[in-house]
Amino acid sequence: MMPFTSRRLLFKSIFVRLLMLGVALIAIALIGRYFIFSRFLRDDITQVVAQQQLSLANYAAQDINHNITQRQAFMKKLALGLPAKTLQHPAELARWIASTQATQTLFSAGLLVTDEQGKALTPAPTVPIHDVRTLITDSALQTVRKGEVYIGHPVLTANSAQPAMPMMVRLPGKNSGPAALLIGLTFLSDPDFVGNLMNSRIGQSGGGFLLISPQDRLFLAASQPGMVLKPTPPVGVNLLHDKAMAGYRGTGVTVNARGIEEISAMVTVPSTGWFVVARIPTSEALVTVDHAKNFMIDNAFLSMGVFLTIFAALLYYLLRPLLRATAQAEKMTLGQAPMQPLPVHSQDEVGTLIAAFNRLLVKLNEQNHALTVAAQHDALTGLPNRTLLADRVRQALAHAARHQTAVALLFLDLDLFKPINDSLGHEAGDKVLQEVARRLSTIVRGSDSVARLGGDEFVVLLSEVSPPAHQATERVAQEIIAVLREPFHVAGTRCQLGVSIGCVIGDANSSPHSLLLKADHLMYKAKGRGRGCYVIEDDAGASVAA
Repeated sequence: MMPFTSRRLLFKSIFVRLLMLGVALIAIALIGRYFIFSRFLRDDITQVVAQQQLSLANYAAQDINHNITQRQAFMKKLALGLPAKTLQHPAELARWIASTQATQTLFSAGLLVTDEQGKALTPAPTVPIHDVRTLITDSALQTVRKGEVYIGHPVLTANSAQPAMPMMVRLPGKNSGPAALLIGLTFLSDPDFVGNLMNSRIGQSGGGFLLISPQDRLFLAASQPGMVLKPTPPVGVNLLHDKAMAGYRGTGVTVNARGIEEISAMVTVPSTGWFVVARIPTSEALVTVDHAKNFMIDNAFLSMGVFLTIFAALLYYLLRPLLRATAQAEKMTLGQAPMQPLPVHSQDEVGTLIAAFNRLLVKLNEQNHALTVAAQHDALTGLPNRTLLADRVRQALAHAARHQTAVALLFLDLDLFKPINDSLGHEAGDKVLQEVARRLSTIVRGSDSVARLGGDEFVVLLSEVSPPAHQATERVAQEIIAVLREPFHVAGTRCQLGVSIGCVIGDANSSPHSLLLKADHLMYKAKGRGRGCYVIEDDAGASVAA
């Protein structure tokens, strides 16, 4: 299990955070695409299906209208062709009806002639209606008296219990006698009427056609037999149906009385005022949308995996220089690698950042070097200070141990420096000290060192002193006394200095501290003997020269 700290550092990684951002963006894109595409596809297919439903409803309405107008024309033709004298002879009227019924198929449920009170003028009515008088309403009489063919709403027949639609036309009586009515009934199930409509379905389940009479608020015909001659839903149950009952014709999406969402189209049957509804459940009409949505869901993870792999590879390629630079910089901060500029592989923002880091590193190294120099060198003369001197003494002793040579340490204290400093000022004194440092540096070899401990005290370190060591040390001490005896010209004044020198010769058994302490002691010993003197002893305390 990954430690908590590692997990925290992992989530702080810019690569991981950018990768997570990429995952989030891809997920948002896929989810957005899913909903937007699903909505677009649903709306688009809904519009297409609605237009198809409108075409079907228009075809059905025109077919029904044609069948009705055909029967209206035939009814008028029969009325004109009925001999007026037969109305006074029931037997002849019965034969005429029988012969007419045998030669036509438009009124499959039968023909009947009655008076305006509904009394049959033939001895045996041929229509399967319990009470013909129910067909003769006030609105029917008003219509036929205008010479028009009246179309009634369907009724159930007595024998077969099938719905039949009545039509009637007025037959004026001879010599202004009582008028008669010619009534024809057609079974709705006839293929040449609305039978094809009633037997047609749209989709696998729930879809089909409806023939509605808004005046009677009845389903006159339907693809579902149980709905025939049933009242339409009350107001508020189906909002699109309510609009259609109020006169709207067109398409729409609605929820029917059974709670099923469906796409519907409404078209008027011109000759009757009825309207045809073609409908199909959205679950069937929009099955393509569901398939597309399932396909998108099934392929979302695959797409995300592909996109994420490509994104991760590109992200790593772009951030590789930064990641490498980060790892190298981390090693440098931990001391596992030297402080050196990082390679720049590109000229983009990452390359600019690394180049800026390199410039900063150079400045930091320069500052560190300056701090190191300041910490190990005298600020006034630029000579090594006590710290650097101790390190060089250790190195000289280690070298002497390897090569069986000696080391000489000369401790210098300037004579007559204080009067110069007091009389001419500290600035003049500083110039004298700087000149002393310069003169001392011209005497020693490149492997030797000159250091200033502070004030007017200097130390000269002679490494690799060949035997006899005292002679080489004495020669250097004499050169120092001679070079510092020469006058100093400071602030327009000629000044004279001297120097007292304590010299100690050490070997591999000596220590930096003991040598410096011994040389300091010998310097005071030389100063006690008078200015311009030197005393030389080895580290064991034996006097070598004076």
